[in-house]
Amino acid sequence: MSRDVPIHSWPGSYYVNSDKHWESGTLSLTRTVVRFVSNQSKESLASFRLSRIMEIKMESSSFIFSTLTVLEEGNVKHWFGSLKPNRVVVYNVLEHFWRELLLSPSSEPRGSGSQPTKGRELIGLVAGAQRRLEDTGIVLSHQGEQFDNVMQGLEKIDSDLGVADKLLSELESPAWWPFGKVPWKTQQEAKAEDAATAAAAAAVGKGTGRNKVITSIPAVVTKGRDSDLKPGCLSVLVSALEVRDTNCQLLHRFERNEIDEIRVHSPYEITVRQRFIGKPDICFTFLSAKMPEAMSVLEMQYKKKVDFTSEYTAFKATPLSSPSETEGANWNEGLLQRCQDTELPLEVPAGELSQLQVNVHRPCVSQTETQELKKMLMQLKNLALEAESELERQDEVLDVLTSSTDRATMHIDKHTCRMKRLL
Repeated sequence: MSRDVPIHSWPGSYYVNSDKHWESGTLSLTRTVVRFVSNQSKESLASFRLSRIMEIKMESSSFIFSTLTVLEEGNVKHWFGSLKPNRVVVYNVLEHFWRELLLSPSSEPRGSGSQPTKGRELIGLVAGAQRRLEDTGIVLSHQGEQFDNVMQGLEKIDSDLGVADKLLSELESPAWWPFGKVPWKTQQEAKAEDAATAAAAAAVGKGTGRNKVITSIPAVVTKGRDSDLKPGCLSVLVSALEVRDTNCQLLHRFERNEIDEIRVHSPYEITVRQRFIGKPDICFTFLSAKMPEAMSVLEMQYKKKVDFTSEYTAFKATPLSSPSETEGANWNEGLLQRCQDTELPLEVPAGELSQLQVNVHRPCVSQTETQELKKMLMQLKNLALEAESELERQDEVLDVLTSSTDRATMHIDKHTCRMKRLL
């Protein structure tokens, strides 16, 4: 089963309590299960669900040997040692997925009716809104390109006006004429105006809207891969990706145009890389139970830079998006079975019976529909923030265009008067 494909695995050893010895093997974490497989017998020496874990600790054995212990329901304790790269990394990953499982809300029962549910109607409405917003974004993008072309045209006009000013200055005070204007003052004024124009143009695109956070997820972070996984978070902004530690201190910021590659190793693990020439690349690896939420945004923002590895194909067979969904589905199946086995009381007031019938026949939103709606709403939020950022940028460009046009008009009028005097 694809759900048994490990999210992450580490070489190490396991203490077999029955034989009182350590067995070398591989500790692996899947969506719902922690498993240890022996290298010699290839058998599973320990296998338990994340939902059955009561405690995860870093301890020492009687020989002062650093170990990682997991307490399972029923007071069953598992000892793991010689973990590579180290037990802290393994602890951070296991503890993250276990904590996210505990914090995840329970799944709702899945409806089996063939008629359209409220969830499908909501999905249709959101899909329509998304199409309209995408069309608006295309129009805004085209409008922004037109503004940029106008800016380039104004810059060329300003450059030509500078050349005209120099030529007029030479005509007004030629080298053989000992009197007249001092030409270098006019050149200094032109340089000052050019500097002001450059400063105004540099201010374009630095609006506050570009620093708005689209989504932020808890993650286990490392610089490189598998070197030193530590708890932190990944924040997806309109114009950047930010890496922060547990104290919200900024570790690194990837500007949107600086990201060269986003490699997707699994639905829960990605690597973001920024390449350089002549020095090492900047590379961060993120492992998170909430990664599917961020991927819906990353795939939209960085379509051409997202690379799905061969490791990712093993996870395509199942639609599960978080390690808690299988647990929730199994729990709901049991709950539905218990509800079907339970008989209604013989005497029920008429009002309560009618209300009960309404609750039974009312279509509900399934877990699949909820996840789809959540992904679509996240995309809508991303599109709305992108549109807002583009509108703010265009407002600033319009201000620069207005001032540049007024300045060009003033220069043209001044040059016209000077040429009339020369004639």
